[in-house]
Formats: sequence, structure tokens, C-alpha cells
Amino acid sequence: MAKDGGSISDGLLRKILLSYAYVGLWIFLSFTVIVYNKYILDPKMYNWPFPISLTLIHMAFCSSIAFFLIRILKAVEPVSMSRQLYISSVVPIGALYSLSLWLSNSAYIYLSVSFIQMLKALMPVAVYTIGVLFKKEAFKSDTMCNMISISLGVAVAAYGEARFDSWGVCLQLGAVAFEATRLVLIQILLASKGISLNPITSLYYVAPCCLVFLLVPWIFVELPLLKNNSSFQFDFVIFGTNSLCAFALNLAVFLLVGKTSALTMNVAGVVKDWLLIAFSWSVIKDTVTPINLFGYGLAFLGVGYYNHSKLQALKSKEAQKKTTQTDEEAGRLLEDREGEAAGKKSDSEA
Repeated sequence: MAKDGGSISDGLLRKILLSYAYVGLWIFLSFTVIVYNKYILDPKMYNWPFPISLTLIHMAFCSSIAFFLIRILKAVEPVSMSRQLYISSVVPIGALYSLSLWLSNSAYIYLSVSFIQMLKALMPVAVYTIGVLFKKEAFKSDTMCNMISISLGVAVAAYGEARFDSWGVCLQLGAVAFEATRLVLIQILLASKGISLNPITSLYYVAPCCLVFLLVPWIFVELPLLKNNSSFQFDFVIFGTNSLCAFALNLAVFLLVGKTSALTMNVAGVVKDWLLIAFSWSVIKDTVTPINLFGYGLAFLGVGYYNHSKLQALKSKEAQKKTTQTDEEAGRLLEDREGEAAGKKSDSEA
């Protein structure tokens, strides 16, 4: 018995350690990609302010790796998808993803890393609002009040921002809106049809679509500038490692959500945001004011309450599901017993 108890404890400990490892890996890679992108795009650092080009490089790299893994190595099975489903579902999701990445990377040119993380606290607000508009979320007055409190916290943080740039804020808010719409559409266009994509198959289908959508603005906006920038030489080490980190981050997301839960990822995201704010202030020397922290603290409390409410709703749903299953099993058992009793009665009468 003691041995069995010990093995159960060891198994539980291993599961906990693996969960922490997935969380740590995701935080590290997400942290690395954000700081690396900031380093490349910021005029005061590497000074390569071409966000569309950087996103194109990421999508080309991810498309190539996903194609190699699925078509050449056959390490992952592709999802069965018709052309009509691809056009009606994947194409709009890819368009929104390309816009989200483009605007998000563009914001690093104008805003500090810390302030961008504060603005990203609006993601639950955007997802909930768009979910209500698309009738995927039920409107609740208490949830909306929570969304307003998060928005007020972010507004206070913006008011206290030392390097406030209205264009940069518009870019980041646009990125949040497009990303939130993409997440809602994934539920409507793919999840509702029973289609789930892991990071490899997701990149296999979505990344080439993003590549095509980004080519149009790149040709007209950044290609002429790159042609005039004769001093630039493509650094394969910088852009290769940056793209590799972006690809690894997609795998880490799959591990984190697949082995733990999406809620764990949300909580880990809050930890990552605080680490980035501390890093931005201490290493990059971005100015973080007390008003910044106070406003983000308010938003953080709102996001924490939102995650807590989601967790309670999930537990309630699972408990209700188990109760329903138990009632159904009890009903079937009762029917079987009544059937057996009826059978015995018929035998005795015979």
C-alpha cells in the first residue's frame, strides 16, 4: 500500500513539475520573442523599422518548417480540409492574423515594451465584446462592469505613460481588436465544425495565407524603402534565430494549452507581463511611472477576477456534466433492473 501511495505521489509530483516546466518554457519563449522583436524594430537598437518585412520573414520560415514536417518528414498528419472550407474559414482567420501581427510589431517602433504589455490587458475586453456581438458570449451586466474596470485601469496607465504616442497606441489597439476577432472566428468557423489545429497544422494552413496577405502592403509600403536602403545587409543569424524563436513559441503554446489549460496560459501571461515590465524598466531603461503601475494594477485585478469567474464557470459546467452523466447511468441501471424483474416475472408465469 505504501508503495502504491508512493508511486501515486511520485506521479503527481512529476505532473506538477511538468506543468511548471511548460509554463516556464512558454514564458521564456514569449518573453524572448517580444524583446527580440523590440530589439530589431526599435530605431535606438538594431534600427530595422520594417514590421511587415519582419512578419513576412516569420511567416515564410514557419510555412517552410511546417511544410517540411508534414509533407517531407510526415511527422504530423494534415487535417482533412476541402477548398471551400479553407476559403470560408482559414482565409479570413489568416487575414486577421496577418493584420494582428503587422500592427503589433509596428507598435514596438513607437511604444515601450512595458506600455505595450499594459495595453494587451484589454484582450479579455475585446474578446468578450466581440463574442457578444457574434452571439458567442451571453451579455452579463456584472461581466461588462468588470470589462469597464479593466478598461479604466488601462486608461489610467495610458494617462501616466511618459512616452505616450497616439499612433503607437492606435496600432496596438488595432492589433488587439484583430487578434480578438480571430480568436472568436476560430470558435465559429473551425471549432464549431469539429476541426482543431495544432501549431504545426495551424502554421501549415494559416502561415502561407498570412504571407499572401502581407505581400500586398509590403510591395507598396516597405519594398521601395528597402530598395533605397543600400546600407542594409540581411543578417541570417539575427533573423534566423528570431524566426526560430517565433516558431518555437507556437510549439510552446500547444504544449502549455494541451498539457494544462487555456486558463493556465492566461495566468502565466500575467506573470510574463510583470516580468516584461520589470525588464523594460531595469534593463531597457524605459520609464515606468507610479501612475502606470497603479493603472495596470487596476486592470490586473480586473483580469484576475475575469479568469477566476471563467474558472468557476468551467468547474460548474464540469460538475453539471458529471451530474447529468450520473443521472443517466442511474436511469439506465434502473431500466435494466426493471427489465430483469419483468423477465423473471414472465418466466415464473410461464
